[in-house]
Formats: sequence, C-alpha cells, structure tokens
Amino acid sequence: MQFFQTPRIDFIGKRRIAYLISVSVLVVGLGFLVIRGGPNYGIDFKGGTSIVLRFDEPVTTQQIREAMNAIGLGASEIKGFGSAGEFIIYVEQQKDVSASEMVDRVEQTITETLKDVDYEVRKVDTVGPKIGGELRKSMIIAVLISLILILIYVGWRFEFIFAVGAIIALFHDVLITLGIFGILNYELSLKEIAAFLTIVGYSLNDTIVVYDRIREDLKTMRNDDLSTIINHSINQVLSRTVITSLTTFVVVLTLFLLGGEVIKGFAFTMLIGVVVGTYSSIFVASPLILEWQLRHGGKQKLRMARKKK
Repeated sequence: MQFFQTPRIDFIGKRRIAYLISVSVLVVGLGFLVIRGGPNYGIDFKGGTSIVLRFDEPVTTQQIREAMNAIGLGASEIKGFGSAGEFIIYVEQQKDVSASEMVDRVEQTITETLKDVDYEVRKVDTVGPKIGGELRKSMIIAVLISLILILIYVGWRFEFIFAVGAIIALFHDVLITLGIFGILNYELSLKEIAAFLTIVGYSLNDTIVVYDRIREDLKTMRNDDLSTIINHSINQVLSRTVITSLTTFVVVLTLFLLGGEVIKGFAFTMLIGVVVGTYSSIFVASPLILEWQLRHGGKQKLRMARKKK
C-alpha cells in the first residue's frame, strides 16, 4: 500500500521555511509559558485532593460548580468521569486544611446545595505538595535519562551527528507540544507526561526509519551530493511515513473525541505529537545532517559514506 509511487519533493530546499515555522511556534508557545509562570500543572504536581462522586439523578457540571462556589472553590476542576452521573472534582491543596476536612466541606456544600439529589463518594485521592514537587523532579530526570540513552544508541548505531540531529528533533517535538499546552493553558498531569514520553518514542522511530534509508543511500549514491541523497531517502520512505502517521492520528483522534474527559489530555498530547514528530523527522532531524556537513567538509566526512560496498 502506497500513497506516493515516485515522489520527488524537494524537502531539503524548503528546510529554511521549516526552520522559520518551528522557531515561530517555539517562541510563541514558550512565550505564553513564561507569561503564565510555567505550565499549568495538575493536581499530580501541585498537590491537592481528587474526589469522585456518583449521583443517582442527572446533575450538570455547572450545578456542581455553583455548589463549590459556596465554599470558595468554584475554580476547582470538575469533569465527567467514567459512567453517566459520575464526576471527579480536583481541589488544590489548601493551607491548614487536611484532606479529610476538605472532603467533608465538599460533601456538606453539595448536600446543602443539591437538595433531594442522592449521591455517594466513590473515591478520594490525595497528593501532598512535597510529593508533587518530587514528581516534577522525577519527570525531568526521566526525560533527560531517556534522551541521553537515545543519544548513545543512535550515535553507536549510526554516527554522532545523526544522534545529535535526533536529539534536537526530540527536544523540538517536546518543546512545541509543551508550548501549545501553554498557548491553550491545558493542564499538565501524569497522563500527559506519559504521552510526552510516548511522543519521544514515536518521533524517534520515524527518525530512525529515515536515517536508515539515508545510511543505505550513502553507500549506493556515492556520486551524488548529500542534499540529493537526503531528499531521495525521505521521498523513498514518505509513503510509509504518511500511512503510519495517518493511521495513528485517526486512532488518537477517536480517543480524543470519544474517550471521555479522563483520557482527553493524553489523546490531545498524542495528536500534537504525531503531527510534530512526523514533521521533525523530515524537516528537522534530516536537514541537520546536511547543515553539519556543509560546515565540516561535505559528504565524505561522514563515516558511513567512506565505507566500501
């Protein structure tokens, strides 16, 4: 199955336009993050209490929010959860208020405001601010360790400039996705962090496919310049890349539209990641090899280009 039989798209010739697009999105996204004082961390990182309630009669999110307003917690995050009639309420950590006291307050105000509506508390989870800080630290360490291991593996499997290109592309993907979160003020919780790590793996897989084709073409197209070789390699795997990305995108889009509020953040992160990861494999990771070689003596400086057939 192929979407393109013999494409001859000049990706390398359009690389500077791609650089401009990437830099623009990064600057805008990171600018929003700076203005807002950093990512909009969820309860997993800020600390607080999540309460799952199940109502026996139809209740709207707005009704619950109005009830929470009575105790000054109207800004709490309230979402539909699981089956019909179930809601999850995220309450940020309050100074000098224990988790049990917070649950009592929520129960009392809902009982008083939503009279004649029976409900039950299905689940209560609490994350302290210290644990939230430790989770943020662990998140950063996990991402850095994964990037270092990727640098070592790709550098060994291909060569160092390929590894640098792959790492820059991964940073590009993560920062753009994080920037879009900043623009839309989306909440960042453990589910989204899992999606970020998935994006890293997905984007790396796409990049490795392109790199593998470049490595093979370096051996068989010795009389061509490096830009021609890279363009040829990208065009060769373009059909495979589009099919893989499109099928993944459709699945994740289905999760985003039909998966419910609980998984929506994860699906949204993956939607961005699939698009940005595919884009970076073509317009960031591969052109960086050419940029390096243009400054360091051309194709023959690549170890793989010097190997005999």
